[in-house]
Amino acid sequence: MNEQGETADHRTSGNEGSVVRQVTMFSLALLGVLATGGWYLRNGSFACSILIGGLLVNGSFWLLQKDARRLMQRVSEADGAAGAGPNVEKTRFILRSLGRLVVLGLLLFVLASQVTIDVIGLTLGFATVMVSVVIIGVRAGKHRMPSKV
Repeated sequence: MNEQGETADHRTSGNEGSVVRQVTMFSLALLGVLATGGWYLRNGSFACSILIGGLLVNGSFWLLQKDARRLMQRVSEADGAAGAGPNVEKTRFILRSLGRLVVLGLLLFVLASQVTIDVIGLTLGFATVMVSVVIIGVRAGKHRMPSKV
């Protein structure tokens, strides 16, 4: 029974990793399409703004999923131990997320002071991960939903 539970847990974590990988790859492909289209339809500054936004948000997403995996691993390890381990790990995760947000804002401020940034292009770049999550999530949900209710 224990082996079956471990196998199911491994399959679930592998599936989650696959979905995260699909979101990341789709987001990067979408970023490339948007940047190329922005350069072709508008100008290089617009395309550069899309790239800046997309690279910042994809980097932040990558770090977030890395921290979330670490949190899940440490909380599951701390469940067996006595004490306030899970609460400490959750607090550390929240503080890291807030710190990442502050660093992202400072990095964006520095970039904006050095490079001309088109706000619409930056917003399009920021939206790449969100659009990817929605598209991959809907597609993955279609496969898991029963055909008849």
